[in-house]
Amino acid sequence: MRRPSMAEEKKIIIDEDWKSQVEAEKEQAARASSQQEGDQSPGEAAAGDEAAMQWPPASFPMLVSTFATEAMVGLGQIPSPLTNEPEVSPPRAKYAIDMLAVLQEKTKGNLDPGEDAGLEDLLHQLRMAYVAVTQGGKA
Repeated sequence: MRRPSMAEEKKIIIDEDWKSQVEAEKEQAARASSQQEGDQSPGEAAAGDEAAMQWPPASFPMLVSTFATEAMVGLGQIPSPLTNEPEVSPPRAKYAIDMLAVLQEKTKGNLDPGEDAGLEDLLHQLRMAYVAVTQGGKA
């Protein structure tokens, strides 16, 4: 009995069909994606755009800004992101202001003087605006 030569024994079979199969799958996925985009509500489309968005680096000023923005939306000073109209919601504003106060309390002694003074000033302004809104005046 003859032994197979090394070339015969290690014969490599190359499947060239996989390339065309991958290309077909890519085309199918692209068609499905474009069809889904047409079927998406504006909120779903925005969620897809959100994934591609570049977010700013996480930082203390960004955290403070997040709560301050939420408070200003609740005070009606910034339009609601949902309706694009100013909506006064004192409980929403109070919650955001209270969260900033908790942040101030928990970071006391750990902030540089500029951050501390900025947070103090921001809280004062938001509290005054809250009082003006809840007592019937304009902020």
